[in-house]
Amino acid sequence: MVIRNPVIDAVLSRQTIREYTPEQISSDQLETLMLAALRAPSGRNSQPIHARFCQNAGILKEMQVDFKNIVGWDTPVHTRSDTNPFYHNAPTFAFLFAGGDSRMEAGLMAENICIAAQGLGLGTVLVGSVSPLFSDEAAGPKWKRALHIPEDWQFMVGVGIGRPDESPEMKPRNEEQIQVIR
Repeated sequence: MVIRNPVIDAVLSRQTIREYTPEQISSDQLETLMLAALRAPSGRNSQPIHARFCQNAGILKEMQVDFKNIVGWDTPVHTRSDTNPFYHNAPTFAFLFAGGDSRMEAGLMAENICIAAQGLGLGTVLVGSVSPLFSDEAAGPKWKRALHIPEDWQFMVGVGIGRPDESPEMKPRNEEQIQVIR
C-alpha cells in the first residue's frame, strides 16, 4: 500500500505540461520555488548550480528567435516555434547553469523546482534542447550576460513554470525497471 501525503501526492501527480495560461505566477509562488531550488542537495554541499528565473516575455521571445537562428527554423526541435517555443509559453522559465559539469546537481535542483511547483498547483516542463543558444559563439555570451552568468559556465537544464492550460493523461511507466534486491 502506498503511503499518501502532500509531498508524495505531488511526486506521483507531476507530469510534463506544454501548454500554459498567460497569467504570471505570484510573487509568493516564485519565492517558494527559489527557496526550493536553493535547498536542493549537492555533493559535499558544493552548491554548484546557479538558477536564473526569467519572467520577461520579451527576453524569452528574443531568445527563441536566436535559438531558432542557430538550430534552424525547420529542425525537429520546436518546429512549431511560432506557437510552441522552447519555453512552451510558460510565463516563468528557470535557467540552471554551473561552472563545471554538475548534471546530477542540476537534475536535483530541477526536480525540487518541479515538485514544489506541483505542490503549489503549477505545471512544469523540463527543457534541455535550448542548450545550443548558450554554447553558440555569438549568442551565448549575449544571453549569459543578460542572465548575469559568467561566460565559462555551462547551461545544464531549464524549467518552464506556469499555470497549466492542459490536463494530459498520465503516461504509462515501465514497472519492470524498478526492482527490490533482498
